Parts: sequence; structure tokens; C-alpha cells
Amino acid sequence: MGKPALISPADLPTTLGALVASGYRARSVKVEIQENLLEKLRSASVTLPGIVGFEETVGPAVERALLAGHDFVLLGERGQGKTRLIRSLINLLDEWSPHVTGCQISDEPTAPICVACIALASELGDQLPISWRHRSERYGEKLATPDTSVGDLIGDIDPIKVAEGRSLGDPETIHYGLIPRTNRGIFAINELPDLVERIQVALLNILEERDIQVRGYNLRLPLDMLVVASANPEDYTNRGRIITPLKDRFGAEIRTHYPLDLQLEIELIKQEAAIQAVIPQHMLDVVARFTSLVRESSYVDQRSGVSARFSIACVEELSGAALRRAAINGDSEPVVRIGDLEDVVASLRGKVEFEVSQEGSEVEILTLLARQATAASWRALLGGQSTRVFLTNLVDWFDAGNTLATSDLMSSASILEAIGPMEGVGPLLTATEAQMAESAGLVASCLEFAAEGLWLTRRIDKDQQDGTSTYGSSVTEVPEH
Repeated sequence: MGKPALISPADLPTTLGALVASGYRARSVKVEIQENLLEKLRSASVTLPGIVGFEETVGPAVERALLAGHDFVLLGERGQGKTRLIRSLINLLDEWSPHVTGCQISDEPTAPICVACIALASELGDQLPISWRHRSERYGEKLATPDTSVGDLIGDIDPIKVAEGRSLGDPETIHYGLIPRTNRGIFAINELPDLVERIQVALLNILEERDIQVRGYNLRLPLDMLVVASANPEDYTNRGRIITPLKDRFGAEIRTHYPLDLQLEIELIKQEAAIQAVIPQHMLDVVARFTSLVRESSYVDQRSGVSARFSIACVEELSGAALRRAAINGDSEPVVRIGDLEDVVASLRGKVEFEVSQEGSEVEILTLLARQATAASWRALLGGQSTRVFLTNLVDWFDAGNTLATSDLMSSASILEAIGPMEGVGPLLTATEAQMAESAGLVASCLEFAAEGLWLTRRIDKDQQDGTSTYGSSVTEVPEH
């Protein structure tokens, strides 16, 4: 089922005469966006809501393009938030916009452009009926695919109207495509290079002359819209290219990017991931570092990029692992632990394009990078003086012959019972989870993280068999990791 239509406020004018009497001022879409954007900038309001990491880079470039009245292309690897950014542009439109009631292309009431509305306005004058569209209804989007036709985008002859007896020369026999139906709104084309070149040619008039041609009709339909496209870099997507004349008609080409630092990556994960378990801060830090290492790895095809969906999917899988463990053990609070990460790595390989030479080694590479991320996070969070007492006590505990067994089903209570009371747990929690409420699950997660880091820094040993990891005293031979 589709979304229910929004109902416009009852006090809005319903005829052309009442609209003009209300002081309505017709504006082009680009002027409307420009004026609303300037108002937001003057009041220090958020201009592109829901966009993380672009505030100082992509955001200003988009704002400059909009203020210049330019159509533009967002160029970047997959999963950089291009579509999300484009969809956020509707917040720069007026909340409600008038149009001629029943018009296929939502004609401007004071200056209709389609044949039917021109005739109706001439006949009814000030009694021309007016309806109102919410800003969310003024957005059109098409994912470019090789089978997209001119009819899909621009329009075609409607055989039903012809069968009803209308002449083929009658403009009212046209069934308008997606672009004309987004008249007086924002139209987005995702993955523009995937459109075959002959279809891209059909867009030339729309971007420059702002009119359309359908099946040789002598029809000039001056559309009013902002056109935005997204594309992957041409050196990556060999499926097609943006033809030079079309590229020249876009006023700006704006390069997007992945989050530039760990904190932005973490903010993006929190915003986008459907998290149903407790995700400790140290685990978010590990996942953010893991994603960064994958993006930088020489084993990964850097031309394809590593989508933000990689880190989002990783956190959601971790959440699922914690929910499963809590359900099986009857725990009231599912909490993610570092041991869950290695278990979910295999499910992430489909989100990464590896170099051809690495075929068959994908899981091993991701496991290695996950361990490197864990070690880096461990050093960053637990490498200070505040946790030295606890880590020394934990190493001594292992050296005394004690072991700690963990698995994807091991309950938090079992981990706490195995280690028992130990001096320095308070500073450990402060160093890793200063902003989170203490709980048994959280303490167990931090203890496992501490033990994993000690193994990765070669201060204790770990034996892995049948899904169980057993930490113990250090030995001469340390497993490769």
C-alpha cells in the first residue's frame, strides 16, 4: 500500500481568483529553493537534514549550486549518501504549492503551460479550480537502468486516448513520463551513466531549453524543475558514461566522500543502523576503525569503494548476535561483545569488492582487518594510565593458571563468574563506556574486550576450537592473527 495522500489545510484558496487575492506570488522552483535556503542560512537552521559528515565539504558545495540556480551531479563511490542528500532537498521547497486541479503536470495556476489547462483557464477565468501539493509530493526519482526508455522519462502516445477517437496530432493523446509529471518540483536520476546514450540525448532539451519533445509532436512544454543526478566515478563504472553534451548542461559536479573521521562514521552508524541490542561505545569504535581499514586495504578494489552500508550492516549483525544470545540464555539485556565480530565477518564479504588475486581469501582478509581494528581501538581506549592496574591484574590472573572461555552463546553471568571481583574494573568501564549505564552485560563486554586486546598485543594466549575461545597465560608460540 502507498502512503496516504496528505490533506492540505482547509484555509488555502481553492480558485484562481482567491489565490491571486491572497497575495500569492508565482516563483520558479529554483527561485523558491534559493529564497528558502537563504532564509535557513540567515537563521542558522539545518539546510540538509539527516546528512552526516558533509557539513564542511559537500554541503557548502550543494548550497552554492542551489544559490546559483544550477542543476548538478553528485559524483562518488557507492554508499556515500548521494541519494539521501538529494532527497533532503525537498525540505527547501515551500510546504504547500498550488496547481491546477487534475493537471497531469501540476501546472502553475497563474501561467498554465499544457493545452488542457490553458483552455480551462480561458473558459473559467478566476473560477479555475486550485489544489495543493505537499512538498513531499513534488519529488520524482528514477534509478537509471539500461532498459529505461524515452517514454518512461519523457512520455509517449497513449493508445487508449487514440482509440477513443482523438487525432494523433492532438497533444492530449500524450501520456506524460516521470519528468513532466515532476514539473514544478525536483527530479533525480540515480546512476545516470547507466542510461544508454540515446536516452541521455533526450534529456538535453530538458536541462538547457527546459522543454520536451514527444514522438515528433510540434509541442513546446517549458518545464520548471531542478534536475539532480548521481553517478559513480567513470573509472569505476564501466557500464556507461555521461555523454559530454549532457555533462556540460549540468551547472555543477560535486564530489562526495565517506566520513572523514571515526566520530563521523560512528554518528552515521547510530543514525542509520536498526539497533535492537546494547552496542557498547568500544564496539562502535571498533566497527568504525574496521570500516576505515577495509576502505584503505590494498586487497580491496578501491575503485568500487566500501559503502557506509558495510558498517551499518556490521552493527545490525552484531545486534542480531546479541539478541540471539540473550534469547537462548534468558538474559533480560542483549549486549554486543567483541567475540561477536569475528562471527559476523563472513556475512559482510558480499559488501566488498576484492582484487581478483584475493579470490577465496575474502573472509581471512576481513578477519585480519577486524583484529587490526580491535587492537587499534584497544590501544586507543585502554592504553592510558587509568587502566594499567586492571590490565596488570588481569594478566597476573591468567598467569596464575586461570582461563576465560567465551563463545557466541556464553552468558554475561558466566564471564563475570569466571573472572570474579578484580581491582580496576571501575576505571576500565570509565575508559571504555563513560557515557553508558553500568550493567552486568556491559561489564562482561568490557572484560572480553580487555582480554581480546591482551591477546592481540601478545600478552596472553587464545585457543579457538569449535566456536569457543579460551584465553589463558602467554606462551612462546603465539597464533598468527
